[in-house]
Amino acid sequence: MTVQVHTLSNGLRVATEKMPSMRSAAIGIWVQAGGRHEREEQNGIAHFLEHMAFKGTKTRSALAIAEAIEDVGGYINAYTGREMTAYYARVLEADVPLALDVIADILRNPAFDDAEVETERHVILQEIGQALDTPDDIIFDWLQEVAYPGQSIGRSILGPAERVSAFSKADLRRFVAEHYRPEEMLLCAAGAVDHDAIVAQAEALFGDLPADGGQEAAAPASFVSGERRELKRLEQVHFTLGIEGPHYRDPKVFAAQVYSMALGGGMSSRLFQKVREEKGLCYTIFAQAGAYADTGMLTIYAGTSEEEIAQLAELTVEEIRRSADDMSEAEVARAKAQILAGMMMGLESPSNRAERLARMLQIWGRVPTLEEAEARIADVTLADVKAEGGRLGQAGMAMALYGPAGKAPEMETLRRRLAL
Repeated sequence: MTVQVHTLSNGLRVATEKMPSMRSAAIGIWVQAGGRHEREEQNGIAHFLEHMAFKGTKTRSALAIAEAIEDVGGYINAYTGREMTAYYARVLEADVPLALDVIADILRNPAFDDAEVETERHVILQEIGQALDTPDDIIFDWLQEVAYPGQSIGRSILGPAERVSAFSKADLRRFVAEHYRPEEMLLCAAGAVDHDAIVAQAEALFGDLPADGGQEAAAPASFVSGERRELKRLEQVHFTLGIEGPHYRDPKVFAAQVYSMALGGGMSSRLFQKVREEKGLCYTIFAQAGAYADTGMLTIYAGTSEEEIAQLAELTVEEIRRSADDMSEAEVARAKAQILAGMMMGLESPSNRAERLARMLQIWGRVPTLEEAEARIADVTLADVKAEGGRLGQAGMAMALYGPAGKAPEMETLRRRLAL
């Protein structure tokens, strides 16, 4: 695999990775503007803008955008995260120039037709309503909110219905002007790609975008312990626990990843074996480590009955507490093998390769080799993982519950048990 990176004179970075055996490619633009770059009155606008990308340009209708890609058998999509918004396509080798032309068109020439804005507003309001009706979806938004209250990183990416209902065409254009700058754009492609051809086309499509020094930095995140408990008559209590973790440039982030895998990343993990297999308290339980530019969070999720939520929560905290003392070499080796195998299997996909290019450029400003990435995980030791488990006892904690949660222990009770 060959990674090549080029920066246009206006600051837009182009990264490609050729995969010789592939006959297709993934290509997209990742914009370093997401939910945490919104002011409070803009909450939800990054996601609204992503939706509007496919609703027509000055030269293509919404249908023409879809047909341009699907006529050649490809697909086009987008997503909004807290720190990035992505617009990407997957096509055959010969159609890479077409895909890039369409993506450039939707980013540079959005029509923001009044009728389409209203139609998509209704779609997003339906999406918000659907999320509110999906407990194991909305619960993670609530956990984020109580962990980072009053902060952009803690707000829902979808935004509240009242704000989405009020956004205007001018608001959308303002957000584009503020954040869709070449210095904040990453053009990444992987698979059957020609680096020089993509750079030349990027220069033609984006080279005239003026550079202006980049956007204002997002407000720094501050993890705050908090609890949200929404009582509702459901079949299960949906339980999430968040514990402050390292940010993605912190060297400890690799130990945090291994730790979360050993704790709750698979069927052999501690939480799955103890809480589900041994005690039968739930069907689903897992742990995952998430990281941002300046903060991170270990997130644990489970769903259980009203009568068993107390025992499940207490066992979860007990497993975290014990891990600092009795995590084994075998558990760490298994967790590292799972992470490394998952990474390598995932990178057989051009879409995942392109995503990785964007993510690495965002984090490190360069693309580490796969060997370097593997070494970061392989070098994690048992002592590192035990230290991560011990750190959690002193870290900030947040909790969110949804359903018949009246018998769940208070977060402060769990925090004290963890700190013992």
